[in-house]
Amino acid sequence: MLQRLQQFGPGLLVAAAFIGPGTVTTASVAGAETGYALLWALVFSIFATLVLQEMSARLGIVARLGLGEALRQSFDSPLLRWAVIVLVVVAIGFGTAAFETGNITGAALGLETIAGLSTRVWALIVGAAALALLATGHYKLIERVLVALVLTMSVVFILTAIIVRPDIGAILAGIFTPSLPQGSVLTLIALVGTTVVTYNFFLHSAAVQDKWPRDVSTERALTESRLDSGLSIALGGLITLAIVITAAAAFFNSETAIEDAGQMASQLEPLLGPAAKWFFAIGLFAAGMTSSVTAPLAAAYAVSGALGVKPDLASHRFRAIWAAIIVIGMGFAWFGTKPVQAIVIAQAANGILLPLIAVFLLVVMNRRDLLGEHRNGLVGNLLGAFVVVVATGLGLYTLLSVFGVVSS
Repeated sequence: MLQRLQQFGPGLLVAAAFIGPGTVTTASVAGAETGYALLWALVFSIFATLVLQEMSARLGIVARLGLGEALRQSFDSPLLRWAVIVLVVVAIGFGTAAFETGNITGAALGLETIAGLSTRVWALIVGAAALALLATGHYKLIERVLVALVLTMSVVFILTAIIVRPDIGAILAGIFTPSLPQGSVLTLIALVGTTVVTYNFFLHSAAVQDKWPRDVSTERALTESRLDSGLSIALGGLITLAIVITAAAAFFNSETAIEDAGQMASQLEPLLGPAAKWFFAIGLFAAGMTSSVTAPLAAAYAVSGALGVKPDLASHRFRAIWAAIIVIGMGFAWFGTKPVQAIVIAQAANGILLPLIAVFLLVVMNRRDLLGEHRNGLVGNLLGAFVVVVATGLGLYTLLSVFGVVSS
């Protein structure tokens, strides 16, 4: 049993990355505003994550390259190559700094709810803890801490969903009968964007190389990696599902407007009693802490790979990237940006960006010179194309609704 558990790691890092305060907040808003109606979108998101993360892991194991490095090598045209590099640096590097503000603030909100002090003070403490953990430079230590936090979230949010006694029939209808309530387009895209996180492709392709080094056979590494990814991402999806279900059961068709996840913890007290505050706040802290570590780490892998910098946890330039992102996040959190609107909008932007990065991943995964017999086959390309088409459609619908061309 212990040996089987030791196979897990990179997949749980991915789960830790996408179950951040953005997930908790967006899923809470989705459940409170639309009930179970958008559960089908969450199921699609989990499927898309499984497909694209398997490709990312396979790239790292077979080609021994991160996605950023592979992209840099995939374009003969210097102009196109630099366009890709700029896109990765701007969208992933600077974009992650914005996400980091929400990650740190979310963890701080959880601590403020249960331990007092101001969000600003806790934000500095959370940021410092993330800096200290990454500064160790030890992948296994980082992995173990994040695994523990993911398991904590699992217990907290799944138990909470069970206690509120949801309507099982309505849950099944929400999963198998797609619908789009009036005014829910932005929430829909945010729900996809909070699960299928673009920077996770870069994180996964790099992390598997540490977990399964060259002396492990490729076939064994791929088998263990697929098990790791499948179970971990499914667990992450179950956590998000539990949050939507909790909010739907507790607040849908009520007069309560969810402004932040800390408020949701307080609003659950009539159902769960005094334990509600502790339950949800601990889960929110764990979500914020995991993403406060994984988001800058993923950005560092992405940016360093795109710029041709060796993606090494001990490298000073690699450390400078993740440290800068955490410090920027701490700074914005200190000045007190209201988290909910910023988090939801940022997640929606990630949902729009997803198709472009997914196309890049598909291009790389069809390179015979990198992957040989392990490159994408017909089924892999069809699944990837399906994900890209649906994600592109959702992104275009969002843009059209923003400009008033279609009703949102």
